[in-house]
Amino acid sequence: MTLSARIFIVYILFVAACSYFVLRTVMEEIRPGVRQSTEETLVDTANLLAEFLREPLLHHQLQSDAIQKVLTAYGQRQPNARIWGVSKQDVSHRIYVTDSRGIVLLDSKHLAVGQDYSRWNDVYLTLQGKYGARSSQEIDGDESSSVMYVAAPIQHEGEIIGVVSVSKPNRTLQPYIDRTQRRLGLLGAGLIVLGLVSGALFSWWLSRELRRLREYALAVSQGQRALLPISLINSSELGQLARALESMRTQLEGKAYVEHYVQTLTHELKSPLAGIRAAAELLQSPMGDARRQQFIHTIDRESLRLQRLIERLLNLAMVEQQQALHDPKPLAVKALIEELLASRAASIALQQIQVDLLGDEDTVIVGEQFLVHQALLNLLDNALDFTPPGACIRWQLSQQQGAQVIAISNEGEPIPEFALARVTERFFSLPRPSSGKKSTGLGLSFVQEVMKLHGGQLLVENLPDGVRVSLKFPT
Repeated sequence: MTLSARIFIVYILFVAACSYFVLRTVMEEIRPGVRQSTEETLVDTANLLAEFLREPLLHHQLQSDAIQKVLTAYGQRQPNARIWGVSKQDVSHRIYVTDSRGIVLLDSKHLAVGQDYSRWNDVYLTLQGKYGARSSQEIDGDESSSVMYVAAPIQHEGEIIGVVSVSKPNRTLQPYIDRTQRRLGLLGAGLIVLGLVSGALFSWWLSRELRRLREYALAVSQGQRALLPISLINSSELGQLARALESMRTQLEGKAYVEHYVQTLTHELKSPLAGIRAAAELLQSPMGDARRQQFIHTIDRESLRLQRLIERLLNLAMVEQQQALHDPKPLAVKALIEELLASRAASIALQQIQVDLLGDEDTVIVGEQFLVHQALLNLLDNALDFTPPGACIRWQLSQQQGAQVIAISNEGEPIPEFALARVTERFFSLPRPSSGKKSTGLGLSFVQEVMKLHGGQLLVENLPDGVRVSLKFPT
């Protein structure tokens, strides 16, 4: 199981547990909260009625027709109220009044007139000067049939002369409780879904960043060119890990690269240095002028060979160490080729070689000018080395399958089959037809690295009358 999957599972369990306990606690608090609010309203109502009913109670007018008509009219009212989405079509308060002994004198429902209510908590406590309230079930064992009663004392000159009690069935509150619980449940479910989506996105992001770091590390371990992912959060531990990995890669690659090139350079320099040393020793002996000029020419030739070898090794080392293009920009290919031909005009004229430029002369590629220039120059030098005097070199510019193609072909001997797969190997070279000598063997290696940097491709193939080398640059 991946790390991100484990984090997501732990996150889900945490969100589920927290949501369950929070929602359960809130749901359990809704019912008592609504009832407490309703009880507070009943207290106000009971105290208001206590003031209105004091005079009728003193003058024994509770049974008058006027009060009975008011209570009857009150019980028949239809509010037609819409309260937060809940319809209220009737009144649900019951009002009864007792004397100072707890005997019911007035009942809006006409259910208990004459009965002794002195033992009910609402009346009993109120007659003692305390807060009187009770909750009783109309049907034994049925919680939904419970009714809240709140009483208030009717006082005259500091004495309690009666009690007025107001009741409200809890079933009338249930629609508001259900609505609140339903809305809260939907809101809670939405928050849970949002939390899970957020957790999934975070897990996906973390997994993606770790995967990119892993791919980067694998590419580095396999010696491939790799760029450090740039979307990592720089201030996080993940960003610090990426930078530490990049620093380690740079140091290890640099050390290994230097060791490799020191060994390679040492091996390749032995031959020209041996020639120079031998010629220098022979020059110290008496000899004729012709012989002396021959050894001086040897020293000059081998020194030039050393210089070219070092320059090409440095260029190859630079491009191999480079992880990305530094300054890519549009380059006109025709202008580049004309500049190269001008730099090699003497060799072309000396060998009487014909050079043709075919195809779309408006071809433009995007690349780093120095690297592209050096790559094309290496191809031109190779073509000049392997083209017989009086033959032809052709540059062909075209577009193939979404790529800009620069191809150079020369007339001459084809590359042997065994060598086709090795021409881009470092220090692998074929003898030049004119002199029989080999080059440094670094030209096509440099070209191949340049094409990798540009995301392109190098192709070398034989033709019936020569060799063609193609560079495919992505459009």
